[in-house]
Amino acid sequence: MSDETYMNAALSIARRGLGQTWPNPSVGCVIVRTDSTHSTIVGRGWTQPGGRPHAEPIALGEAGEAARGATTYVSLEPCAHYGQTAPCTKSLIEAGVSRVVSAMEDPDPRVAGRGHRQLEEAGIDVTIGVGAAAAMRANAGHVSRIRRGRPHVQLKLAVSGNGMIGGAGRTSVRITGPEAGRAVHMMRAEADAIMVGIGTVLSDDPVLTCRLAGIEHRSPVRVVADSRLRTPLSSRLIQTVGTVPVWILVSEAVSDDETRPYLDAGVEIIRVPEDTSNVISLPFALAALAARGITRLMVEGGAGLAAALFRGNLVDEAVIFDAPETHIAEGTKALAGLDLDTVLGHDRYRLIEDRAIGPDRKRVFWRES
Repeated sequence: MSDETYMNAALSIARRGLGQTWPNPSVGCVIVRTDSTHSTIVGRGWTQPGGRPHAEPIALGEAGEAARGATTYVSLEPCAHYGQTAPCTKSLIEAGVSRVVSAMEDPDPRVAGRGHRQLEEAGIDVTIGVGAAAAMRANAGHVSRIRRGRPHVQLKLAVSGNGMIGGAGRTSVRITGPEAGRAVHMMRAEADAIMVGIGTVLSDDPVLTCRLAGIEHRSPVRVVADSRLRTPLSSRLIQTVGTVPVWILVSEAVSDDETRPYLDAGVEIIRVPEDTSNVISLPFALAALAARGITRLMVEGGAGLAAALFRGNLVDEAVIFDAPETHIAEGTKALAGLDLDTVLGHDRYRLIEDRAIGPDRKRVFWRES
């Protein structure tokens, strides 16, 4: 099989750690031993919850002595620095691998090419860039946090056939079918955090957890953009804070007396400067989340928050679930004051996925610049 095939395998298993490894990236590693007649995968590994151990030592442990002289495929440059554990480059060198195929260089300044150089200096053949485009998408959260100082922002919208995302007066309306619903819960499982605006909390009282059987434990940190701290203490978010963390982004003008009941309940309050509209500044809010280790942020609502993110050029990935059979006579437009098709039709975004999902359609747009 080709390098691309084995790298695809490494990228595929890297997904198993998404949402669980922050602030570290989720990396996949596959070790392949080739003899005169065929090649065999002798070791697999992916980054474990909390970011340790890394993918490479797990795969090497599975391979054992079969790693000597083998080829290692890794979805991100192996780390080259001492932290909580020894560098992965050291493990690969000591294991005696003969070749390392790396999808991309790690932008982390502690690595940034040093890992590849250390391997080459040890006499290991290094190939860089196999599966690079897919690896950039897989590592988008890590890259964004390092280079932009904010998480990768993935906006999800479920849109009716006539362009609505909710009922009149912001009331909650089921728009898409169960297949799309399951896809959304998988998106939650792969996110570090999920964010909604205070309007969504007041109108829907969401719980924002992953409710797919067997992976409920992968629910992301729940974040509310709530400038004036209007989240009800009786809301399902606050009532379940002991199970899944809740962070509330508030204006710096909110008093300590106002925040105390939330802190007592176990909520983390994050103070953020206001923008010129007297609401929290989204760039500062995203930077605050990145400072706490968040790399992949899923945004579920509502229309005002989505429009503000688009206006600020802060949406990196838009996942649109179109429900052509659903029509809402009077409802909430997808983007308050903006036309969704016009925004996504801008050359800044590229359509990378378009497929049926039950009776609905899923479209994924990726920001190119």
